[in-house]
Amino acid sequence: MANVMVIPAKPQVGNNIKQSEKPKLRVAAYCRVSTDSDEQATSYEAQIEHYTEYIKSHPEWTLAGIFADDGISGTNTKKREEFNRMIAECDAGNIDMIITKSISRFARNTLDCLKYIRQLKEKNIPVFFEKENINTLDAKGEVLITIMASLAQQESQSLSQNVKMGIQYRYQQGKVQVNHNRFLGYTKDAEGNLIIDPEQAETVKQIYREYLEGSSMDKIAAGLEADGLLTGAGGKRWHTSTINKILQNEKYMGDALLQKTITTDFLTKTRIKNNGSAPQYYVENDHEAIIPKDIFLLVQEELVRRRSTKKDHNGRACSYTSNHVFSKMVICGNCEDFFRRIHWNNHGCKSIVWRCSSRLDRSRSTIPCTARTIGEEELKNSVIQAINQVFSSKKEYLKVLQNHIAQVVKKSAAISEIEIDKHLLELQKELINKANNKEEYNSIAEEIFHYRELKQNTLTDGATRDDQVNRLKELYDFIKSQSTELTEFDETLVKRMVERIVVYDDKVQVEFKSGMIVEINNSN
Repeated sequence: MANVMVIPAKPQVGNNIKQSEKPKLRVAAYCRVSTDSDEQATSYEAQIEHYTEYIKSHPEWTLAGIFADDGISGTNTKKREEFNRMIAECDAGNIDMIITKSISRFARNTLDCLKYIRQLKEKNIPVFFEKENINTLDAKGEVLITIMASLAQQESQSLSQNVKMGIQYRYQQGKVQVNHNRFLGYTKDAEGNLIIDPEQAETVKQIYREYLEGSSMDKIAAGLEADGLLTGAGGKRWHTSTINKILQNEKYMGDALLQKTITTDFLTKTRIKNNGSAPQYYVENDHEAIIPKDIFLLVQEELVRRRSTKKDHNGRACSYTSNHVFSKMVICGNCEDFFRRIHWNNHGCKSIVWRCSSRLDRSRSTIPCTARTIGEEELKNSVIQAINQVFSSKKEYLKVLQNHIAQVVKKSAAISEIEIDKHLLELQKELINKANNKEEYNSIAEEIFHYRELKQNTLTDGATRDDQVNRLKELYDFIKSQSTELTEFDETLVKRMVERIVVYDDKVQVEFKSGMIVEINNSN
């Protein structure tokens, strides 16, 4: 006869109650308010008190916990810590039943609502909604839940649309909203207006100054960390992306571009960059600037210049580098390629030299370059000699420089900023009147884009021109006042004066920003 072994049933999670023991039902309550206002805070406390008393009033129930999320939206469950903790307790078999005020308190997202109801139903755990008088384990429960949850989702979508309309209206009124807690350089006054934080503003100025002086974003970030300066969020670690965002943020010059990002899904709260799919609003002179407008525009031009890779004579791209003052400045007189800085070990004699890129990398040219290698000290000495020649023939150099300044001053925009602003204002009025005519609306919109780009170019060109004139004038005054020769290599002065250096076999040719060229014969 076969042996029969009884395998006992496993204890089930949920409210599988042994009839003989009839233990009390472990009931938990979930409550939530959707904002942090004082009124809602009172509602929040009232709900906790209500459910504590409600569960105690049923002798067959025992309190398994009050789970309450305060000030969190119900459109998804990702950030609802107490809700997620309650589900985890259900999974662990510590809860037999959940009660809540309404479906909209439980979830406003149909998918989330049904997901968790079905997950709990599999464990034989009902959810009871007081307002709708629905028990999810009833025969009609899921049909009613689906209908009610859909209505709750529509309500949430309607609320989202109302919020969007409110934000859009504020944008149209030019009302700027900024999270100042993570915005380096600014804080807010009692009325909610942006005001400068003097200490943080110095960090912002340092970033802009160093970038214009030639430092890379990596170098700036490393310097800020070494100085122990904090980010806008109060962190000690500086990332290149953070520096990049600061350099491109128009708010530092007192303006504000509104609706840079948009929400694509009210349920997931997914936000994407607004690339023209929704209107944007540009508010000029909204708050006090940390960075003057002309400096900000110069930085934007420098950002573009560094992104657009320089090309050598063969059309090969050469990315920007700020490792050395001579980087992308020293040119080969034979093949016109760039010289590169290398650490040279010549028969045990270590030194720093500059050599033609085509000679270092034979693949860069079909005919190998035979240009000479030049030591860094020789290169520096050649530049010092060239600058001293300028100092010694001061009168001639200053005349050339003066003519150069005059030529730069003569350059002017084809259309003034005032004329562009006037035309943009007329187009704005026309755009509103043509809102119902899609074809004409799009045509005016294209014209607005054109004039905005024209304005940006005009402002940038003007700022570049003014900066060039100022630099040349500073150089003019410096040379005019110079009475002694240069004895040591001055990196800052070289950046100010020298445009490029061409190395030949028998000489070094230094081209100055004024247009003057000085040749230094090879001493070897």
